[in-house]
Amino acid sequence: MSHDRRDAPETPYRVILAGICALVLTVGLARFAYTPMLPIMKAQAGLGYVAAGWLAAINYAGYMAGTLLAASAGDLRRRYVLYRIGLGVAVASTVAMGMTTHPVVWGVLRFLSGLSSVAGLLLASGLVLNWLLRHGRRPDLGLHFTGMGIGIVVSGAAVVLTVGVLPWSGKWIALGLLGLLFFVPALCWMPAPDGAVAAPSSMAPAAAANIRWMRLLNAAYLCAGFGFVIGATFIVAILERLPVLQGRGGWVWVIVGLAALPSTFVWDRIARRVGATRALILAYLLQGLGMLLPAVSGSALVNLLSAALFGATFVGIVSLTLALVGRHVPSNPSRAMARITLGYGVAQIVGPIVAGYMARATGSYQGALVATAVLMGCGAVLLYRAEVQQRAG
Repeated sequence: MSHDRRDAPETPYRVILAGICALVLTVGLARFAYTPMLPIMKAQAGLGYVAAGWLAAINYAGYMAGTLLAASAGDLRRRYVLYRIGLGVAVASTVAMGMTTHPVVWGVLRFLSGLSSVAGLLLASGLVLNWLLRHGRRPDLGLHFTGMGIGIVVSGAAVVLTVGVLPWSGKWIALGLLGLLFFVPALCWMPAPDGAVAAPSSMAPAAAANIRWMRLLNAAYLCAGFGFVIGATFIVAILERLPVLQGRGGWVWVIVGLAALPSTFVWDRIARRVGATRALILAYLLQGLGMLLPAVSGSALVNLLSAALFGATFVGIVSLTLALVGRHVPSNPSRAMARITLGYGVAQIVGPIVAGYMARATGSYQGALVATAVLMGCGAVLLYRAEVQQRAG
């Protein structure tokens, strides 16, 4: 009888909502809250350019470690256990950020928050996609990935609304406690997998059939990792340097989140019309343009457009890429998603460190922004080559 209840019409929405809440908690709060908190920590906790870059890199190293863990977990039930552990780690690591001033402890906590973000981005995505496929539902993760945009809005709004009310340490604790609201449905509504997954070896023929296409997609996604990490880590700090936006950096992050909210549906519609790869090429080019704008203009309007372009593209790039890979390997989507995310993770470790040293040397993030725009252009070229390769079969 329990299976009958699981097959009830409302169940898909509960499963997808669980995934959304997991993304809000692990990505929006545990991982991305660092972005609006960065200028506040620089002002109140003495965090410097290089230390800020290293903390971001350590966070992404945790994400990469989690990706490897997800890739090595060949059983759906094991991934489900890791998913539940990740939710708890997200809450604990966020609260603990406000309970210490030791940079090494901060580093450990940022590593753990990066580790936990895999629970929302990869494990929850795979569990939701697997559930949809097993129950004959359309394998569309667009609604699931709105959790990233919602999480950004929630973290940015929470930081902004506590300005003048809580110090930097109190903000971190409040963000962690806020995460409990999303922890409960993410924990309770994600159903345990009730069927055996196909053996991992079943993905080998699909991977071998188009290995060159997969390599090109991997290389392009690595370029996207640089674009993502520079925007996700530094965009608030970059834009808050403008006189008109000083002290209002949190609102920049809210704008990013609001632009991200409808982006999965917009990019899904574009992908249906022109194809997923061409949609990705457009998203790469628009994000590259967005990265370039703050480097060439001091206009507040132009810089806010940059934030909106970043929000409107980065979630779309992630959702289109992971859904594309998931459809190619339906028997084991989490593992396939984890593998392609490794290059994305490498870029996220290297990017903040390089940007931090460049900013310290030049006094601004302009050089990093230009380099990122160029890399996004390279990613678009790689995607074009991937499409040509796919057509050639």
